[in-house]
Amino acid sequence: MLKLKLTSIGSSTGLILPKEALARLKVEKGDSLFLTESPDGFRISPYDPEFELDMTLARKVMRKRRDLLRELAK
Repeated sequence: MLKLKLTSIGSSTGLILPKEALARLKVEKGDSLFLTESPDGFRISPYDPEFELDMTLARKVMRKRRDLLRELAK
């Protein structure tokens, strides 16, 4: 478990992530993180759950319409 620290940044509050956490999340300064609520609390992830849902739907369409997409690519 890693301990995170909240700090004041201007009139806002920021969260300090240690280098170890950044490395394990595979993110760096300027990247976005997403805070999602889960049954056991909150989850911080570099993956946008809404984007993941959109990509899942897109993969289904691409799989179903594979021949059409090949023709359009020509």
